[in-house]
Amino acid sequence: MKRIAQQPRERWPEKLARHGFLFHSIDAYGVDLSGKTDKFFYWREDVAYRFTETEVETIYEAGNALHAMCLDLVDDLVTRGDLVRLRMAPLGQALAEQSWRRRDPHLYGRFDLTLQDGVPKLLEYNADTPTSLIESAVAQWHWMQEARRDCDQFNSIHEALVARWRAIADERGLRRVHLACLYDSMEDVGNVEYMMETVLQAGLEAVMLDLREIGLSDAGAFVDQDGEPIEACFKLYPWEWMTTDAFGAAIPDAGTLWLEPAWKQVLSNKALLPLLWERFEGHPNLLPAYFSPDALLRDGLPYVKKPIYSREGANVSFLEDGAVTLATGGDYGAEGYVYQALAPVPAFPAPETTSAHGPQSAMHAVLGAWIVADEACGLCVREDLSPVTRNTSYFVPHYFLPGL
Repeated sequence: MKRIAQQPRERWPEKLARHGFLFHSIDAYGVDLSGKTDKFFYWREDVAYRFTETEVETIYEAGNALHAMCLDLVDDLVTRGDLVRLRMAPLGQALAEQSWRRRDPHLYGRFDLTLQDGVPKLLEYNADTPTSLIESAVAQWHWMQEARRDCDQFNSIHEALVARWRAIADERGLRRVHLACLYDSMEDVGNVEYMMETVLQAGLEAVMLDLREIGLSDAGAFVDQDGEPIEACFKLYPWEWMTTDAFGAAIPDAGTLWLEPAWKQVLSNKALLPLLWERFEGHPNLLPAYFSPDALLRDGLPYVKKPIYSREGANVSFLEDGAVTLATGGDYGAEGYVYQALAPVPAFPAPETTSAHGPQSAMHAVLGAWIVADEACGLCVREDLSPVTRNTSYFVPHYFLPGL
């Protein structure tokens, strides 16, 4: 894995916009398509990450192994009636159990990984509302086709999503899918618009709407802004929010198939980390993790303290010998914390650049292994000057040379 300087493509913002990727600039939507702008870029292509084919195969195998362990854990917790350990609301626990017992289909997820001596290690799992989708599935693929034609990329995300929608439609007899998010976020809108494209390519009807437009009929069914029933809904909105919203109590009897399903709550909160370690202690793709720091302190290990429900790197602390060495702000933590052994993410000296990214010293890279249905199918890389990945961290394309 190497960080390689690149020559950005001419008029690259225009090319990204052509593929529906409009939020490549962090602070504003009206980006100057000439590329001459002072805005802070979220996407960058003045660098790229190069992998060996062996590294890609290792990440693929790790993604599949972690996914299998996650499904095993959900089944074990539901069978033992032990979902309370996840600090979920009572309604969330009930919905997760019912959803798993019905075998509600799931769509996708993204494991965040680091490489430790070449071995992928799980940092956390974005199992309910993973974003970075259009940039992973589409933007970096077209970048490679133009900038690195002699190379390959671990990326069959688009084809896998289309195939998965077809499989779910055949299994459930679906004709139409609603897709919802809060329109306040351009990033969420962009991800949902892309997901809508995969639904359409799968041969289904698709209706996109703002979550606030969802209503409840007199019969207790969820309906869209035109009063049409919502048979199946892809939502870019966390389950822990859904179960506490005004319509939360209506979910069990409304008859809507939700994607992701309610059982994904078990995998999308960070209590997953100590529970996985407890069940599969010593697995090479896992890091020691607990609900208390005592074992890590006893073993003299530096560790990371994470809120169970935090997002985008909020309220994360790095500790060594019990002393905080790094901390991020935020509003999470009331729900409790987990403690995971620290595995530093790869850090690379940042080369001089003429882009608008500002002064740099070293970049820390986190890998994202995408799962669609039950198989790993893609890779993405986020980087930041901080070892904590945030919503403003850069997205950087990757490639590998077959046979390298």
